[in-house]
Amino acid sequence: MAKKMSTVITSSILLFLLLLLAVDTHAHNVTRLLANHPSFSSFNHLLTKTHLADEINRRTTITVCAVNNAAMSALTSKGYTISTLKNILSLHVLLDYFGAKKLHQIGGGSALAATLFQATGAAPGTTGFVNITMLRGGKVGFRPDGGDMSSFFVKSIEEVPYNISVIQISRILPSDAASAPTTAPAEMSITGIMSASGCKVFAETLLSNPGASKTYQESVEGGMTVFCPGDDAMKAFLPKYKNLTAPMKEAFLNFLAVPTYYSIAMLKSNNGPMNTLATDGANKFELTVQNDGEKVTLTTRINTVQIVNTLIDEQSLAIYATDKVLLPKELFKASAVEAPAPAPASEDGDVADSPKPAKGKAKGKKKKKKKAAPSPDDSFGESDSPAEGPDGDADDESADEASAVRIVGGAQAGFVVGLLCLFASSWLI
Repeated sequence: MAKKMSTVITSSILLFLLLLLAVDTHAHNVTRLLANHPSFSSFNHLLTKTHLADEINRRTTITVCAVNNAAMSALTSKGYTISTLKNILSLHVLLDYFGAKKLHQIGGGSALAATLFQATGAAPGTTGFVNITMLRGGKVGFRPDGGDMSSFFVKSIEEVPYNISVIQISRILPSDAASAPTTAPAEMSITGIMSASGCKVFAETLLSNPGASKTYQESVEGGMTVFCPGDDAMKAFLPKYKNLTAPMKEAFLNFLAVPTYYSIAMLKSNNGPMNTLATDGANKFELTVQNDGEKVTLTTRINTVQIVNTLIDEQSLAIYATDKVLLPKELFKASAVEAPAPAPASEDGDVADSPKPAKGKAKGKKKKKKKAAPSPDDSFGESDSPAEGPDGDADDESADEASAVRIVGGAQAGFVVGLLCLFASSWLI
């Protein structure tokens, strides 16, 4: 009896552990799913190139209406910009689950589905919705809201109920709104966009620095993300900025841009350190992206800022406004930002004594003042600004902490697997 009870308990524990291992199995990767179907390689390639794949992968309920390579030629032959291609393909991503079975059981004979194109806010009116209609003979048709019915369901490609469905439709959905010309980022005025959206002071500061302005403009084509401080924050920071040397000013401005395009969705799923336009060999000039739900923050050893607005998010260029000025540790002291509060005064008006030394330390001996580490980049020269980075050990500590987080995640999985093996061996015995 005891042995039977032990077997039941062991089986229950094994089932529980298997359920633990099943956590996060909802995650999907649309490009991997389509990689199993070479006839959709062109569509799959553009999902990656427009960064739509990242947006699709972060959602848990989605339907992708793919077209094969033959049908894609009608789209790729028109010479659309990446931004326009992104809008067109966004219309083919439905924000609901439609597997083959559900498509043939649509209540009322039709359904109106929102798309990623509608979610961007770039679709006029309801042009970002797709109408799905049951037709005679079991045929299912797709058309943009207000558009022509010219594309039809062909087959299901991949389904993970009720998470992601990848289906084939006969042709690209025709939409004047989605295919409307968009301005290429390289042709845009970066400072003009900033000035018109609450970052005028930063834009003017950037324009006054030829070196940084040139670096920004040259970086757009290859992809760039800018984190510009709002006007109030930048105005308050200008006195410190003016105390920087010329090389420091250029490095600071370059520090607020990343040489890679990141949509807000990508920032939410890409936590960790990032190089900036100021990164150069020993001069790290890194910033770290962190998020909590819908809130995205950027941090350094000096301070933390929050993204509060999206000025532009088009393929290869994203500009976000922040509530404060993000400060690189290579140029500023932590004490300059977070100065300790003064010691409380005693009743007679004198400053209170400092805390007594810990036990075991000799009284009367003065505590040695730790020598501040030199700035990581001596080439910037001296300045009247509070410029000098904190101790270099902090970088190693941060790196160790980040590694520790990754190791803990792996250790948890290893622990569960180990327990599985342990209980399995006990059961066999």
